Amino acid sequence: MRSVQQMSRQQGLRPLPCSWPTLAALALVALPIQAFAYAEPPATPLDLTATWFGIGALIVFIISYVLVISEEFLHLRKSKPVIVGAGIIWLLIGIAYAAHGESRIVHDAAKHMLLEFTELMLFLLAAMTFVNTMEERGIFNALRARLLSAGFSLRSIFWLTGLLAFCISPVADNLTTALVMAAVVIAIGKGNHSFVVVACINIVVAANAGGAFSPFGDITTLMVWQAGRIHFSEFFALLIPSLTNWLVPAFLMSLSVPKEKPEPAAETVSTEVKYGGYMVVLLFLATITLTVVMHSFLHLPPAMGMMTGMGLLALFGYRLRRHELNRIDAMTPAMENLRLDPETERELLKYYKPRQRPFDIFISMKRAEWDTLMFFYGVVLAVGGLGTIGYLALASQLMYVDLGATGANILVGMLSAIVDNIPVMYAVLTMNPEMSHGQWLLVTLTAGVGGSLLSIGSAAGVALMGQARGIYTFFAHLKWSWAIALGYVASIWAHFLINRDLFLIK
Repeated sequence: MRSVQQMSRQQGLRPLPCSWPTLAALALVALPIQAFAYAEPPATPLDLTATWFGIGALIVFIISYVLVISEEFLHLRKSKPVIVGAGIIWLLIGIAYAAHGESRIVHDAAKHMLLEFTELMLFLLAAMTFVNTMEERGIFNALRARLLSAGFSLRSIFWLTGLLAFCISPVADNLTTALVMAAVVIAIGKGNHSFVVVACINIVVAANAGGAFSPFGDITTLMVWQAGRIHFSEFFALLIPSLTNWLVPAFLMSLSVPKEKPEPAAETVSTEVKYGGYMVVLLFLATITLTVVMHSFLHLPPAMGMMTGMGLLALFGYRLRRHELNRIDAMTPAMENLRLDPETERELLKYYKPRQRPFDIFISMKRAEWDTLMFFYGVVLAVGGLGTIGYLALASQLMYVDLGATGANILVGMLSAIVDNIPVMYAVLTMNPEMSHGQWLLVTLTAGVGGSLLSIGSAAGVALMGQARGIYTFFAHLKWSWAIALGYVASIWAHFLINRDLFLIK
């Protein structure tokens, strides 16, 4: 028998630098891979909906979500109960499948859920790091300072903050956008509670509506894009419906806002953007472009584009850090013998006190919304577990077959006002009902803007209730829910009118 080296030489190939023991070891490693490739098709998943395992898992999910909804009152971070609940749900599923000798199905299903979460988490982590870096460089403070010093009337501030919230949220998260804009209206409308209330409601509605027509605007739109239900350019079909969703209630609320000019704000905010701030913005826009190109033309996961961009930000962060270290080194000898008045010293300590170290990209990563990311982990695993049990198949039959796609998708938006839109949208994606392209756009729209109906329906609303505590409250928002509901209905009507051709199943 000829050796492997002899055969490779006759065929003009370089001999492999390996011995027979090495080849034997490689064969042993390859056996499990080959066995997996030619394994029997997986058995049919068990229907556990009527068993104690399934009922117990459903009870655990409900208890977990009651604790999530009660976050504002219990001050218990929403990620904690859903992570524990997800673990218990999969424990029950694992026990049920092990009793039937089908543990491999549970293993494959759980790995699929973890893969989905990992892709989305890396995407969100990169996006949050960019936003935190822009905040650290003073981009948002500079915007806020310019608005405070512009001398606009209350009605102009109402419209301007709403417009900026609508325009910024498609590329930055709606929570950060809402907090920056709310800081402006609270500072300008100090003492005018009625103005602060309607301006905060306007910002919440605008931020949620602005995020609905962009894959980068909300976690739900990102999920739909990454799942391949809607391509990047197709989201812009929702621009007019999203704009309608904001403009209708904004117009009605603006009638209650006086045109008078407020007193100049006592607060002074620096308009200075730190070194490299605008370059960070350009890097963020370049990263978005890279992500879209890699996903649309090369069919690579969006997370790869975002992480590549974050790597470029980290490299640029090295330049920022060296610049700031050099400035500190240059200032140190002069500062040692310099006596400053208290005001100047306080101003300098903003930049040079030891606890505010020079720029570090990992500090921006550390300040990501880890509660949201871990909440998302719990949601994906918990809802995926209910799907493995069989409950989502029942829900799909009830909603998308018995009720119909249009009614179901409108209901999804209404549920998003009570239940966080992340699990609702993930449940719809897991059900994967047979729908036209127009219906997928409809559920993306309603899940994105439905949370505006109540102040607790979105992260932006909850955050602003904390920022304007005692002024912007649940019941203050509820007084204008009728106007927001009109905008919700008008946006759905606009979608049917403008995108009616997309409702035909091809």
